[in-house]
Amino acid sequence: MKRMWPDEFDYVLEGAEEVMLEAPATVNADGEEIDAIHRPALRVRLPQQDFERIWPLAEARYRLDGRFAGKAITLIANNPHYHAWHPADGGSDDAVSDSGAKYTTKYLVAHFLFDDVREAVAA
Repeated sequence: MKRMWPDEFDYVLEGAEEVMLEAPATVNADGEEIDAIHRPALRVRLPQQDFERIWPLAEARYRLDGRFAGKAITLIANNPHYHAWHPADGGSDDAVSDSGAKYTTKYLVAHFLFDDVREAVAA
């Protein structure tokens, strides 16, 4: 099934940065070998409340339109292979509202696996 990224969440990817997730091969506590990781990804910093809105989309693959047409993303949320890139603290910003009330916005840094899904066409 080809799922498209929901239009209502396009803003999440506006400032996305293309990165490479890399980790060497290792052996876990059970003696199992874990392959090295070399995967393209998108890194985003977004308010915690926005992350909570997209959390239900985690671990599913979504195709993209626009700037990332021909690509697909998968939000890394709790996959043990990508533990190092699970959502992490992205800091916070203090601000003052128009009414003069102080507030803090907490941010998370999240990663999406980033795959090419263009289909080859026979000439």
